[in-house]
Amino acid sequence: MIPPVEITMSDPNPIAISIVIPLYNEEESIDELYRQITEALQDNGATYEVIVIDDGSTDASYAKLKAIYEQDDHWRIVQLRRNFGQTAGFAAGFDLARGEVVFTIDADLQNDPADIPLLLEKINEGYDIVSGWRVDRKDTFLSRRLPSIIANRLISRSTGVHLHDYGCSLKAYRSEVVKNTHLYGELHRFVPAVASWMGVRVAEVPVNHRAREFGTSKYGITRTFRVILDLITVYFLLSYGTRPIHVFGGIGLLSSFMGVLLGFYLTLVKFIGGQDIGNRPLLMLSVLLIMIGVQMIAMGLLGEMVVRTYYESQNKPIYYVRELLEK
Repeated sequence: MIPPVEITMSDPNPIAISIVIPLYNEEESIDELYRQITEALQDNGATYEVIVIDDGSTDASYAKLKAIYEQDDHWRIVQLRRNFGQTAGFAAGFDLARGEVVFTIDADLQNDPADIPLLLEKINEGYDIVSGWRVDRKDTFLSRRLPSIIANRLISRSTGVHLHDYGCSLKAYRSEVVKNTHLYGELHRFVPAVASWMGVRVAEVPVNHRAREFGTSKYGITRTFRVILDLITVYFLLSYGTRPIHVFGGIGLLSSFMGVLLGFYLTLVKFIGGQDIGNRPLLMLSVLLIMIGVQMIAMGLLGEMVVRTYYESQNKPIYYVRELLEK
């Protein structure tokens, strides 16, 4: 259930806000990150926690994070055994988050922590996910912005969740959303789309974006191809994740129909036209299409059995209630 929860900067709950920050080799930005996060939250009276996931850094990042932890109780530090990737970092943070609203932000300071209250205000309007939109993005056009523009349009068109900037790490989620969203691959950027099957309300807020001052970017053009492959996965999960027979069975029926149609044509050629069809390629094609059709339908049935086992073994719900009114 995702009830409308009003969170303010003076909320009396034990923890109102969780900030999740995956980090990899960002030793130069950590001190400034700590200062800006603290300024953005502490002066406004919000109860908050900051969860930093050190994703197998090989520099002095963990030592600096440990020093911050020893002086500030708001900070929680998680050190992963090796570099698992940004999605794994977000997943670890989501699992540990105790706040009613969970924020994500990059550690490289290109996102501005001062924008966190803007996203919180939008959450208070009744939205379940609020995504930052880097309107004036400070990245190179060919290697970063152009692939991002193409990816955002593909994702929006494929998933039906229209955002200008899926790649912006500055996002806010109600805790019910992240606690019921399981991430792998590069799916952290697809959380608004993956969570859309729960019926969440998604909004977008223009945020500040700054040029990188410390360290080097961990992203490259090759990441675009991984995003495209993950987009195919997300599209399948959203469209057919609970009914695989519809996609595999549909292909199987079409293939079988074409095979039977060719077989019927060859039968007419044999018995009416008196032609020999034993060596005709169409005969082999007809048999192949029918076999493929049977296999695809069988694959769809197996997929249905796997889905049923998945949902029943985990007692995973197939729906989420936003609000229940009863007496």
